[in-house]
Amino acid sequence: MEVTTISREASTPPVSTPPVLIPNQNSRKRKHGALVHTAASSPAPSEPGATPGPENLVLSSRHADLASRPRLSVSRHPGFVPVGPNSAFYTTEPLCFNRLNFRYTPAGLTPPESALPFRTIESHPATFRVSWEDRSPFIKVAQDGLGLQGEKGFRSARCNAPVREGRWYMEVKIDLGAGDKPSALKRAQGSHVRLGWARREAPLNAPAGYDGYSYAMRDKTGEKVHLSRARPYGRPFRTGDVVGMYICLPPRRMPERRDPYDPAHVKRERIAIEFKGQEYFESLEYAQSKEMVALMDANDRAKATNASSLPSSSTKKSATVKNLPSTARGKGAADAPESTPMRPLPTLGPESYIAFFVNGECQGIAFQDLYDYLPLRTPPNKAEQKKRANKEGLREHKENPFDDGTLGYYPIVSLFNGAQVRINPGPEFDIPPPPDIDAVVANPGEVDIKPQPDVQPTWRPMCERYSEYMSEQWALDELEEKEALKTHKPETDNDDVVQEKRDQRNAKRRAQAAARRERKIAAQHHEREADAAPKKSKLSSGWPAARDEVDYGPPMLIPSPGRATPDVREDSERVPSPAPTVASSIDAQLAGLAGYNDTSAYNTDYEEGDGVLHDAGVETDGDMAMDDAETREFIEDAIS
Repeated sequence: MEVTTISREASTPPVSTPPVLIPNQNSRKRKHGALVHTAASSPAPSEPGATPGPENLVLSSRHADLASRPRLSVSRHPGFVPVGPNSAFYTTEPLCFNRLNFRYTPAGLTPPESALPFRTIESHPATFRVSWEDRSPFIKVAQDGLGLQGEKGFRSARCNAPVREGRWYMEVKIDLGAGDKPSALKRAQGSHVRLGWARREAPLNAPAGYDGYSYAMRDKTGEKVHLSRARPYGRPFRTGDVVGMYICLPPRRMPERRDPYDPAHVKRERIAIEFKGQEYFESLEYAQSKEMVALMDANDRAKATNASSLPSSSTKKSATVKNLPSTARGKGAADAPESTPMRPLPTLGPESYIAFFVNGECQGIAFQDLYDYLPLRTPPNKAEQKKRANKEGLREHKENPFDDGTLGYYPIVSLFNGAQVRINPGPEFDIPPPPDIDAVVANPGEVDIKPQPDVQPTWRPMCERYSEYMSEQWALDELEEKEALKTHKPETDNDDVVQEKRDQRNAKRRAQAAARRERKIAAQHHEREADAAPKKSKLSSGWPAARDEVDYGPPMLIPSPGRATPDVREDSERVPSPAPTVASSIDAQLAGLAGYNDTSAYNTDYEEGDGVLHDAGVETDGDMAMDDAETREFIEDAIS
């Protein structure tokens, strides 16, 4: 039998972004870089149904980088692979399963003019069914999402729409369960089924009723199970039976506008990624609270003995209260550090309850006064918020203390050792329930449970919940888009303009750096001049300020090499040389004393006549006469 991947439009695999490596994949904080749009391959799953690990491919938030990707309204995932020849059940490959404390929902691209690049989309078939992503990989499915088969051990699957308020009903037909063994199963134990309702925090690798986040009924004994405690409830159901599941929840509480930390506020925290060519929203799964975990080890079992209600009231307390410093025993108990107080666990009130039907027979109320599905109130932590601040384009997952629009009670099916069931969300049921289930539950055996065509039922079939739920998600998309448009800056597709602005910024930075270097060099030069000033003043203090203040005596002639010294007439007039500097005067006098050839103006060859141009092109009167003993002594002192 040939099975192909179901998708609305065929297209080549889109280009993805490079992977972002996460050091610790068990952490609930996963950082993603806002990466450019370059080619990279998607990670291969390590086992059937593997989800993206730390190699998640984070998609860019710029429309320009996403232009080559197809715009889908229905996810192209999953593909179906039959588990065996002529089998009606399949594994789904590829697919993102909810695991490792992360949750995945299909995403699609928005129009280019949108502020946000991604939106929520559906998966095929777009009807109420089991969720492709929100189930254990060991649960095999039919292509319509209504048939389920277990493999080994207890594994669970949630449906794709939660109940947040109102009255809802659905059926589940048991194709194989209650200890019966399939022909191909070679195990000592047979197949078993648990049916019930669960919140998002309930684990998928455990049966329904395992903890405080789910309520279930088991097939073998008809017992109800909550917090892993089985209590007598109704008649057992076996292979071929039809089990009706009914839930009643009060109207959803509206958030307090003046309270910004009210968990009833709706806010989503998610990041768009790509896996196997399909866009997904990745978000942190809601963590189990310590108060709920404490119920598993509670010593006060009085509330679990009430057959009509579990839990029984909104004032449930944890048994760990005895470990608090105020009630601790032993020496030094009063000085023990105060631990974090246990928060109360709110409930939805006595009007919230769950009931089951077996082959049309009402089994009464199984659970009443259900726990509220909203997260417990979390006080703000400014230090943690500052630590999570995004820097340089990094996007980081955040634990969401608010309702993200997906909270509620989901229908859950748990299968053991090859058990098989078939979900029937309505509107046509194998055994239609009475039009007023509340009246039947309140007075079992006294109300006519036969359906009446002329009477409008007080409940709704679960098949209607899916379209309503998707409308809620798209309304949240529109609300987030309006909020993003307030701060949205339109993108430009002109690469030249972008490059020009980038070049201008770089040039400005380079000019600023050059100016800083020049200021630093000037400061260093000024410091050197300040240090050298005392030395120069000390040297110049021993030299006369003007020539006329020194009596050089009779002139001394400095002979030029290769020429005789001319006779000097007794009455000849000489034009005095300009006042020499310290360096030039010393050099000139040394040259005359040593007799070496120098081309300075003070040592050029003598030409007769006054005001004659000498070899060096300097107009002078001739050689300096320096024959005074005092002058030579002064020069020698200056040189030394």
